[in-house]
Amino acid sequence: MLDIWTVMLGVLAVLVPAGTTAHIVLTKRNPSSAVAWVGLVWLAPALGFLAYLMLGINRIQRRARAIRAEELDEDFISEVTPLPAAALQGILDPENAHLASIARLAGRVSGRPLLAGNRAELLVDGDEAYPAMLDAIGAARESVSLCTYIFDHDPAGLRFRDALTDALERGVEVRVLIDAVGARYSRPSMVRELQRSGVPVARFHPEFFLWRMPYFNLRNHRKILVTDGKVGFTGGMNIRYGHMLKAGAPHPIRDLHMRMQGPAVAEFQEVFAEDWYASTGETLSGPAWFPPQEEVGEVVARGIADGPDVDYEKLQSILLGALATAERSVRVVTPYFIPDERIMDALGVAAMRGVDVEVYLPEQGNLILVQWASQAYWQHVMEKDVRLFLTPPPFDHSKAMTVDAGWGLVGSANWDPRSLQLNFEFNVESYDPGFVAELDEFLDERRAVARELTVAEMRDRSLPIRLRDGTARLFSPLL
Repeated sequence: MLDIWTVMLGVLAVLVPAGTTAHIVLTKRNPSSAVAWVGLVWLAPALGFLAYLMLGINRIQRRARAIRAEELDEDFISEVTPLPAAALQGILDPENAHLASIARLAGRVSGRPLLAGNRAELLVDGDEAYPAMLDAIGAARESVSLCTYIFDHDPAGLRFRDALTDALERGVEVRVLIDAVGARYSRPSMVRELQRSGVPVARFHPEFFLWRMPYFNLRNHRKILVTDGKVGFTGGMNIRYGHMLKAGAPHPIRDLHMRMQGPAVAEFQEVFAEDWYASTGETLSGPAWFPPQEEVGEVVARGIADGPDVDYEKLQSILLGALATAERSVRVVTPYFIPDERIMDALGVAAMRGVDVEVYLPEQGNLILVQWASQAYWQHVMEKDVRLFLTPPPFDHSKAMTVDAGWGLVGSANWDPRSLQLNFEFNVESYDPGFVAELDEFLDERRAVARELTVAEMRDRSLPIRLRDGTARLFSPLL
């Protein structure tokens, strides 16, 4: 008679791979990935099951939704009037009428309205952005909401601490949200500094368990500042001394931010209020946070929230739509460029259709493994007629995109899996020719100092370098 344990092990050897296979078939969208996992769990059931349990199950969306388990009842921007689709056709130049299709896509994907009557201004580096942000905090009389990934304990961070403390002492309602991982970038933590000053501050998604790998998943990478519900700032800039180039910061970092006034600022505030509620349970409502909005300019814009929860891959869908819509030009600047197959194909197809596709990247990255992985993609996209330009130091952390000189995007998201699939991000799209012209001028300045990379240069790399970069690319989903 067979030993009972032998029988049980035999049953488990069939049931565990079968059950795991069923989960793979039902949940994996990528056929290649699904086949690889199925093969592993049948060839090595114990090892395959444990590996799939740890690495194969997509907990990102489930855990992100858990952060926002409760739905907000507040309709934050109910007083804002959306721009009708027909009205956008009248705003766009005749040669850019096709860009209205991006607006339709972004509206369907993001669930947020396109809003007219805004004023927007680009702010280059901390030398322009920080004084404008500090002035806005200093002028606030009702409320200040600030969300940032990194808030360093350095001369820049201390200036913001002082401004926030002064606002609080004037009777202004102040809320500060810092990502739990970004808060650890400097010591002592600015969270404690702000708490000592009496500023209401929270950390986004704090983790205390090593096995949950807080560095990798579900980070709030957004940068949002709103004062009195009417002046908003967003872009790629954290709060750290390195962005103050004219001050002689020892480790300079170039970056791009924007200031906006008008109805679209309500979308900035809405995203902040959702994140604050998810982190603290406190609902921000009323005219101090969401005052009536007035039209103050000609810019048509929309805030786009992206994250691994209900907003999963929304920005990536919009980027793909913009690349498919482009007829003449696509210009992108990003510090981290690790495109997945969909992005690579979309860039290549646009270029091979005759669109002039330019991508601006730092020649010297600040994260060596990310830089190596990125380099593994360069030859592939250039072989499809995409033009890559390398900008010299200081490191350029800017993130922007334009299409056909009529559509522009500015925000916090990089062109990598972390931003497009794992982080919470915030970007602003605009259909205003004047604002997009500002973005193109910014990119012209980058092109004036950049050097264009060639396919021959990439082909001439030594075998060890190509092996190094190719190996780093294997870690792309985690970078």
